[in-house]
Amino acid sequence: MLNDTITHAERELYLTLLELAQQQPSAYEWLTRLPTWLNDIKDKANYAHAPAYQASVARLPNLTVNHVELNSDVLTVETTLSTSEHKQTMALLKQLMPWRKGPFQIGSEEGNPILIDTEWHSDWKWQRVAPHLGNLKGRRVLDVGGGSGYHGWRMAGAGADTVIILDPSCLFYHQFMAIRHFVGAADAHGTGRYRTHYIPVPLEALPEHSQLFDTVFSMGVLYHRQSPFEHLQQLKGQLVKGGELVLETLVIEGDANTVLVPHDRYAQMNNVYFLPSVAALTGWLEKAGFSEVRCVDVAVTSTEEQRKTEWMTYHSLADFLDPNDSSKTLEGYPAPMRATLIAKK
Repeated sequence: MLNDTITHAERELYLTLLELAQQQPSAYEWLTRLPTWLNDIKDKANYAHAPAYQASVARLPNLTVNHVELNSDVLTVETTLSTSEHKQTMALLKQLMPWRKGPFQIGSEEGNPILIDTEWHSDWKWQRVAPHLGNLKGRRVLDVGGGSGYHGWRMAGAGADTVIILDPSCLFYHQFMAIRHFVGAADAHGTGRYRTHYIPVPLEALPEHSQLFDTVFSMGVLYHRQSPFEHLQQLKGQLVKGGELVLETLVIEGDANTVLVPHDRYAQMNNVYFLPSVAALTGWLEKAGFSEVRCVDVAVTSTEEQRKTEWMTYHSLADFLDPNDSSKTLEGYPAPMRATLIAKK
């Protein structure tokens, strides 16, 4: 028997935007575009694997869930899995590989749970960022480039009133829906309306200057943008006046004039354009019109935080570093280092 998880989640998104539009008319433009956004991500002409991903989510078993913990390092759905349910769930979730952002757990410690040990320890990034955030309770949050939704769920766990995750990946969208299937209404308001939603488009697809969100996250996106200032302006346009931007990106050591522009690839990624120093990035944010800019964390990415696992079996960070000098990438650039800056609109 197939479930209706995706249909129900998309209906919840529509109703959430409809309620929001009654308070903020700029959300009506989102509603106008929503059918196209949701149809495009499931169109086989756009994404050859879309029907298979949908089928994997639709075949996930309906389980009796005892508790969902959104505010722990491992997002955990406590449930008892029978042998057949375990086998079915494991097989279907593995059809949605590779899993890059997490971790997630389905089941209870006593009963052989399924631990989705993702490529990234996304919980480590959240541990670095969360202490510096303004209070998320009751806030409307946009998570740009949110992957499979791990950080979005953590934002809901921290009390956000509404979280909208943006990412144009067909695979990530269906991974989110797989986790949504097991989370069910655990993140819902007292009215029963879901708080955590996913729109499968890039930031630039949104109506400009919506000014709908109290907090906007952009983590791991800026270095993929050919025009970083355009990205910063687009983020600013989604924030309410006085809202908070949380920007995490690759950086290098240097002064306010230091920016690395990789000639070809960076850590084997061919879509990396600009790696500024923290001082240069601070200047970019101020030039884009943000204020109270502060750097709250700088961390070199380790091969413990990003690595190959049973759930992501392709090359990972260890394969992208110089085998004789882990402080450098294969191309000879400084190894990945990430900074988190927080600023106000």
